[in-house]
Amino acid sequence: MTSPLLELEHVTKRFGRVVVADDLSLTVGPGDTVGIVGPNGAGKTSLFGLISGDLAPGAGEIRFGGRTVTRLDAAARCRLGIGRTYQVPRPFADMTVFENLLVAAQQGGGLRRRASYEAAVEALDRAGMSGQANLPAERLGLLQRKRLELARALATRPTLLLLDEVAGGLTDPEVAQLVEIIHGINAEGIAVIWIEHVVRALTGVVTRLTCLAGGTFVGDGDPASVLADPAVREVFLGTEVTAALAGSSLEAPTPSERSEP
Repeated sequence: MTSPLLELEHVTKRFGRVVVADDLSLTVGPGDTVGIVGPNGAGKTSLFGLISGDLAPGAGEIRFGGRTVTRLDAAARCRLGIGRTYQVPRPFADMTVFENLLVAAQQGGGLRRRASYEAAVEALDRAGMSGQANLPAERLGLLQRKRLELARALATRPTLLLLDEVAGGLTDPEVAQLVEIIHGINAEGIAVIWIEHVVRALTGVVTRLTCLAGGTFVGDGDPASVLADPAVREVFLGTEVTAALAGSSLEAPTPSERSEP
């Protein structure tokens, strides 16, 4: 049996009276593709913070690659192989695309000299940005900024990639391009956990879907079964909808501009 890549065991996180992770347990194997859906404020981004090391849990244990990482910071976890993107791309605007990737490879991935250069070139190719290598990041459109955010995570050479709403705001053709890129990344053996409101993008990639609401998992399994679960549909869409919407065209209402905890 293959050993788990990521394990969360009874993880809890509170911000005052607000519970964003309520006794969460989750196991992800090498090369898995897991989608996470849920309403705004459900704790999805906080979950990524707990996995990546941006947030420290109040209770519970987190293991990665068989090693306990609960108290390791984000930099240490990144160098172990956890890469992530953010809902709002965070490039260094005055640097070129390639310079952004070199910084990610060196400072995030801990790579040096030739290894960092090779990682940056690989990330450019994977994200389909080779033609924009020398372009200042501030001149990129939305799709290219999202690709750069993805490429920066890839430049750290992760074995687990956390994608936080990378399809938001894109057109249908742009979403299709993104899905193809993520398929290719996963085909190379990189595990993917993807938070996304554009569910048609998720169902084009993931083999497992989890619904998070109120800091608790309310559904976990194959995407079709989870999307058809009345409890999931109630918390995800906020109302009952016809079973026909459980197909690949299902999309949640556009999220508000506010960030969840």
